[in-house]
Amino acid sequence: MSHMVEKSAYKKLEERLNRYPQGAPPSETLYKIFSLLFNEKEAELVSQLPIKPFTINTASRIWKLNKINTEKVLDELADRAILLDSEHNGIKKYVLPPPMAGFFEFSLMRTRQDLDQKLLSELFHQYLNIEEDFIKDLFLDSETKMGRTFVQEKVLSNDNLVSILDYEKSSHIIKTATYIGISMCYCRHKMAHLGKACDAPMDICMTFNNVAKSLTRHNYARRVEVSECMELLHKAYEYNLVQCGENVRNNVSFICNCCGCCCEFLVAAKKFGMLHPVQTTSFIPKIDEDNCSGCGKCVKACPISVIEWVSNDDETNSKSKKVKIN
Repeated sequence: MSHMVEKSAYKKLEERLNRYPQGAPPSETLYKIFSLLFNEKEAELVSQLPIKPFTINTASRIWKLNKINTEKVLDELADRAILLDSEHNGIKKYVLPPPMAGFFEFSLMRTRQDLDQKLLSELFHQYLNIEEDFIKDLFLDSETKMGRTFVQEKVLSNDNLVSILDYEKSSHIIKTATYIGISMCYCRHKMAHLGKACDAPMDICMTFNNVAKSLTRHNYARRVEVSECMELLHKAYEYNLVQCGENVRNNVSFICNCCGCCCEFLVAAKKFGMLHPVQTTSFIPKIDEDNCSGCGKCVKACPISVIEWVSNDDETNSKSKKVKIN
C-alpha cells in the first residue's frame, strides 16, 4: 500500500512537470530520481503548484495550509534549489523551474551531504543518456530549439565582430547582467561520480539576474563581479569549451561552458546532429582546402567530432588525407 501511495504522489509530480513544454517522460528511473529529491509529502504539494511565479498566499490557498507552515515548506524547498525564490516590492515569490535547465542541474551544482549525489548521478545518466526520451523531448520536440550556442569572440576578425549582434555574445550577457553567480558544472560533476571526469574546469557554470540571486542566497552559487566572470569566460576559451545558453534574446539566465565529453548540450549535438538539437551561431566552419596544411588541429579541437580525416582521392594532390566536415 505504501508503495502505491508513493507512486501516486510521484505520478502527480510527473504530470505537473509535463505541463511544461519540455516535459518529463514517465519512467521508473524518473520516479527514483524524484524519491531522492522529494519525500512523498513534498511531491504531493509541489504537484499542485502553478506554472507561473506565485506568492505564499497563493500556495497557502492551494495547499489549504496556514501561511506560516506554507512559508516554511516553500523556504525548505528553495533551500534545496527545488524552487527559485525572489522578492518584488517586499512580496516574496516562488517558482518551480522545469527539470532542465532547472532543479535537475541545481541538485549537482554544489557538493551536498544530505543527498546521495553518486546515486543521483547514475540515475541522471540512465534517464538522460541511456533511455533518451527526456533528451529527445528536450532538444528535438520543438521547431524552436531550447538552447543555443554563443560565438567564440576571440577567434573572430574585427570585420566579423561588427556583424555580430549583442545577444550572440557571451561577453554582452555578462556585462549587462544585474547579478552574476558561479556554480559547479552539473554535467562534469555528474560524470565525475561516474568515473569519467575530464580536466575541464568544474566551477565555471554561470547564472544571471534573479536565478543567480536565488542560487546564491541558498549557497548553490557564489556571487562574482563582471571582471571575474570575464576571466572565467576566457578560461573557458583556453579549454576549448563551448558557450551554450537559453535560446532567448533578452534576460538570459545561464551560460554553460560545455565540453564535448560530458555536457548535455554537446552530447546531444553529437548524438542527434543531423536533427540540429541546438541552435547554432551564424558562423559555421568551412574548410579552405587550397590552403589546408593538413596539421589536424581542427580535427582535435572540434568538440562534437564533426571534423574528420578522410582519404584524398584527388591524384593531383600529394596529401594522402584531407579534412572534411561531416
